[in-house]
Order: sequence, then C-alpha cells, then structure tokens
Amino acid sequence: MSSTDIAEMLEKSKELDRLRKEQEKVLLEINTMHNKLQSTPEVVEKPGDNSLSKLKMLYTQAKELSESEMSISNQLLGQLDVLIPAGGAGQQRRRIGNEQKKKRMKGDSDIPRLSPSMRNQQEFFASLKGEQVAARVAQEDGEKDEWVIVKVTHYDKETKEFEVVDEEPGEDEEGGAQRKYKLPWSHIIPFPKISDLATTQEFPPGKQVLAVYPGTTALYKATVVQARKRKTDDYTLEFDDDEEDGSLPQRLVPFNQVVALPDGHRQ
Repeated sequence: MSSTDIAEMLEKSKELDRLRKEQEKVLLEINTMHNKLQSTPEVVEKPGDNSLSKLKMLYTQAKELSESEMSISNQLLGQLDVLIPAGGAGQQRRRIGNEQKKKRMKGDSDIPRLSPSMRNQQEFFASLKGEQVAARVAQEDGEKDEWVIVKVTHYDKETKEFEVVDEEPGEDEEGGAQRKYKLPWSHIIPFPKISDLATTQEFPPGKQVLAVYPGTTALYKATVVQARKRKTDDYTLEFDDDEEDGSLPQRLVPFNQVVALPDGHRQ
C-alpha cells in the first residue's frame, strides 16, 4: 500500500466525518421544524409562511448528504479491494497534450465471503456493463495518465477489474482498432445519469472538477465559472491550459459530463 493510497483514503474518511456532522445539523433542524409544526400547525396557513418549503428543502438536503456518504463509502470499499494485488496492469496509451486535445475533436472456496455491503458494491460494479464511464488510462510514453471516455464491457468479480474499451479508434493503432483496458475501480468514475438530475452532486462556482472537453472524448481539469443552469443543465467551465488570446474561454459542458476532481489529480 503506497503513501498516496493511504493519503487518499484518509481524505475520504475526513469527508465522511464532515458529511455525518452535516447530517446531524440537518436532522436537528428537521426535528425543530417538526416540533414547531406540531405545536402550532396553523402557522402554515399564515400569508408568507414558508415552513413547508423549508422542511422540503431540509429533507432534500438530508437525502443528498446520505447519498454522498454512500458514494464515498463505496469508493473507500473499492480502494480497499483494489489494494489487494490482482491481475496485471492496464495497457498503456499515447499522450494527449493541449494540441492533441483538439485532434480528438469529432472525432469459490478460495474466495472470501462478502458482506452485504460488499455484495451491493459488486452488484453496482456489474451494473455498469454497457455504460460509458470516465477512466484513467496509462500513456505509452510513461508520462502522466489521462482520463478518457470508455465503455464498460465486463466486471470481473475475482480480479476486481473492469474490462473497458475506448470506442474512438486510436490513431496509432493498426487499422484504427479500438483500445481495450483492464482497470481497477479506483481508475473508474461513473458519469451522472440524466434520470438522476435531481440528486446529482452540485458543483458551485470556483470548484475544480474533471469534465469532458467539448467535442472530444477526453476529460480535463476545469474550474466552474457558473453553476448548473436549470433550463439547459449545463455548467460554464474554464479548462486548464486552454488559453486563447491571453485568456481562458468559457465553455458549456452538460452536467452529466462533469464529475468530481479525483484526489491527487495531476493534469
């Protein structure tokens, strides 16, 4: 287990602790609202009273915090699983720089018993089959890894590895063949689903994220300039190293192509 792995897990543990404290605050507010409504139910009939709207907002907040806690718990479980040596390393991939970014445009007895939570995690991993996800893949020149869109073809419960395919033919591949990889869970980030719009994590202005560069199948570090617009559900982002005429252009990216920036990410 590397020091980087331990540091990432500690950060996630701290985030879990923060989420639980936030949940305690929200639940306290909910109980206070309940007591108020029980003692004076007629208050909701007064002009301008927003008690029910506030209660709905608190319930929504509690739900989002709970889902975030579950998501981070699953990530921690995944990291613990992949720290157990299994299988070979993923194949390598060529480097994509700022210019190459634009080129991509258009273009069973030995198996330990699983606890219920781990079985749920395994089922979730298996359910990603056929889905497009963000994946961290290695480059052929040994430089920094890059994040790209891939399609999950299989999840191996024994090796705890995903089999994925980059559906965009590689320029360096003979006959333009699609690249295939075997990757651990820590190298995979599921995209938000359009059907989960109401519960998807919100990224406020100033937040650094990982997002699909418009017109490409590659993801890069970006900063949120404008929060998600309700009518279009797009974020306004500024991508790192995307300078044009001395400034960073602002680009619209759909919410389901924006994910949290992984811990320790290096562009």
